[in-house]
Amino acid sequence: MKTMLFPVISMLVLLLAGCAPQAELVKTKSDVSDVREQLQISRARVQELQKNLLELQKRVDAVDSNVKSTTDLQKVMAEHGARTDQLTTDIQLLQGRLEENNFRITELGQKLDDRSFKISELSARIDELETRLKSMATGQGVTSGATGTAEKKPGPRSIEPSEAYRQSLNDYNSGNYELALAGFQNYLAQFPDASQADKAQYWIGECFYAKKDFRNAIDAFNKVIKTYPKSDKVPGAKLKIGYSYISEKNSAKAREWLNRVIKEHPGSQEADLAKEKVRKMGK
Repeated sequence: MKTMLFPVISMLVLLLAGCAPQAELVKTKSDVSDVREQLQISRARVQELQKNLLELQKRVDAVDSNVKSTTDLQKVMAEHGARTDQLTTDIQLLQGRLEENNFRITELGQKLDDRSFKISELSARIDELETRLKSMATGQGVTSGATGTAEKKPGPRSIEPSEAYRQSLNDYNSGNYELALAGFQNYLAQFPDASQADKAQYWIGECFYAKKDFRNAIDAFNKVIKTYPKSDKVPGAKLKIGYSYISEKNSAKAREWLNRVIKEHPGSQEADLAKEKVRKMGK
């Protein structure tokens, strides 16, 4: 009996021994399956994190690009501002030189006027002396005696063009408009071709304007425009015609002339004044 039980027990032991590894194997496979599932989940999370990281990197790059663009823009604007400042300085220097050159040209023109006037006076005196010498040579001259002499007394010294203009302008600045008007009119009558003729004509208009004689002022300023079209007094003459029409309550004509100043002389001080006057008229 014992001998028969031994083989059975042995077989049971072997069977149990075989079942143990089989159960372990099943458990191991289950664990591996769980690990694989967890690994897949982890990979999916990693991929999602990578995707999010890529998106975040794109945003960072965009921000960097914007920062760089902003920096570049600021740099360009700074450079542009520096160039604008330099250009403004250059323009101011050029304007200063232009004004200085205009002053020198005006001064030179007056000196030439005075020299031409002196030459004309000297020529007239020479002609007079030659005439007297010829008369004396032919015995027609009258010598000094009981009846007196034929010699003329020297007349008062003739005023030079620059002095005549300066005196008239001083009269205007002093508020002596009647005296200034007569002085400028006399200047043009005596020296029609002088370098300051256009300015004298302009100041004639200003004298009438100051006297509130706007009709004659308009005529005088119009003469500046027609007679001296290249004069630097033309913009001012047009502006003052506009002002004169405003004083005459003729808004249509005033706007017409003020707009001419704005259109024909852009960038000038007169254009700025015309714009301001038109703006006020619009209220």
